Amino acid sequence: MPVITKFPGFHWFRFLRDAALRTGVYAGVFLSLVFTVWLLIANRVPYLEPLATERNVIAAALLALFAAYPILRFFSRPSHLLTSGILAWGMLTFTYRMLCFKFDLLEEHYTAAHVFVLGAVIYFVVATICWIGTIIWRVHATSSSHTQH
Repeated sequence: MPVITKFPGFHWFRFLRDAALRTGVYAGVFLSLVFTVWLLIANRVPYLEPLATERNVIAAALLALFAAYPILRFFSRPSHLLTSGILAWGMLTFTYRMLCFKFDLLEEHYTAAHVFVLGAVIYFVVATICWIGTIIWRVHATSSSHTQH
């Protein structure tokens, strides 16, 4: 019989047993990391300024990739999709807000509330489309399973 050791303080990480929360935390960490690195390179590495367009395209593609991870993982489970997406985007928004203290002009175009609403609306729309799609898929599956006599 295996012995399960319980480390002190491990109970704080029990919430990571849920797949939606774990996916949201991972996606949020990667979104925050990509955004922070993007902002630091854009503001602190002046010799890469001629490559600004390429830098911005690569960073935006990485942000889109990590933002799409909850969508791709929970396409058939809209509630999990929404939970993990909002958590990930909330972590990105928190990072954005913290970086606004250091970079004063960051909030000139978008406030942290605008950034959060922008991502939340996208995740709500995608979760709604996935929810409608799963309803249609289930109705189709049940109606096609009955044979016509």
